Amino acid sequence: MTAPTLTLPPGTPDSTYAARMLELCQHLQLVICQGLEALDGEARFGRDAWQRPGGGGGEARVVENGPVFEKGGVNVSAVHGLLPERMAHAFGVDAKPFFATGISSVIHPRNPHVPTVHFNFRYFALGDDLGAPEDQWFGGGADLTPYFPEHDDVVHFHRVWERVCDRHAAVADYNDFKAKCDRYFHLPHRNEARGVGGIFFDYLRNEPEATFAFVRDAGHAVLDAYAPIVERTRDRPFTDREQTFQEIRRGRYAEFNLAYDRGTRFGLETNGRTESILMSLPPRAQWLYAWQPEPGSVEAEASAFFQPRDWLGEAGTGSSAVRQEI
Repeated sequence: MTAPTLTLPPGTPDSTYAARMLELCQHLQLVICQGLEALDGEARFGRDAWQRPGGGGGEARVVENGPVFEKGGVNVSAVHGLLPERMAHAFGVDAKPFFATGISSVIHPRNPHVPTVHFNFRYFALGDDLGAPEDQWFGGGADLTPYFPEHDDVVHFHRVWERVCDRHAAVADYNDFKAKCDRYFHLPHRNEARGVGGIFFDYLRNEPEATFAFVRDAGHAVLDAYAPIVERTRDRPFTDREQTFQEIRRGRYAEFNLAYDRGTRFGLETNGRTESILMSLPPRAQWLYAWQPEPGSVEAEASAFFQPRDWLGEAGTGSSAVRQEI
């Protein structure tokens, strides 16, 4: 029999945040995969378990070549062992035992009018005793990357996260998390955002019980934030030109994940599974030399969305969606 890959360090009580977070991530993986399969209608997520040398492992659930979702993954991992020296230096601690668990997902739709979505929720602890860790924190978030953004869809996505944060106001501030998301998902070398943002939070140490409740609520809100957008856009016709723009924007997505994303670096530096870490990359992308949208084109209108904006403050202004046909 194959050894289980999603395991806790021996002797970890079920009452610890490590155990509870791992259980939550596995539950979310099941529920979200089922929801995405229902949206696609045909494709099914395959299961691929892996083990990490040194402790722990994970399960990747990947979908490919569906009528709606061209490629996507919803991955859960639980890894532990000795903190790599480089990471210990970054945290300002000596090399010591660590535990990390989380769920991470990127979904790349086939239709250029359907946005890519990313989310992750994670827990990290330092020390030998996960019942009383030397340090522990939660992090995560969710963000949307449309190719031809529609204002109403962007507002819907942000409104869901505002409501989740408002239900947990003691530990979650939508405006703060939205600003952090805008700063994090920024490509300095392009001077543009990866998409239209969402929420991002990290190193939430205070009030762990309230924070865990927030993370649990946020995880269950992913489909509420994304599914209605998919349902509105998945059957929209598209042209080769629109697909080319989608692939150019996917190239920007790949640039961010390879050059800046902390999760990618963490996975690689802790000897995670390369295929699971790079699952976030799109199946097809383009890098056209010195490409710029033509002034006044639909691509130029779409590109104007890729800067931080107060989406909810604009919600009642009647801002038009990017809907023009090419």
